[in-house]
Amino acid sequence: MSTARVESVAVEPSGLSEKQLRILEYLRANADDRTYFKSRLIADELGLSAKEVGANMGAVADAASGIDVEKWGYSSGTTWMVTA
Repeated sequence: MSTARVESVAVEPSGLSEKQLRILEYLRANADDRTYFKSRLIADELGLSAKEVGANMGAVADAASGIDVEKWGYSSGTTWMVTA
């Protein structure tokens, strides 16, 4: 008899990659406190590059439920407007 414990994990039905899920969860967790997110700052928080964040944000925005993600500005890096 196995004594391994299985933890419940919420899986997005959208088929997002692990990086995309991490970005989405970060945005959901912080959307109540902030509205604007720079790719570079998201990357710093998640241990990714700003380029990785930007490359994955399209899929994140398409799959996001409960939040709206919109590309907002390009000055000194891409900024995303996130609203709950």
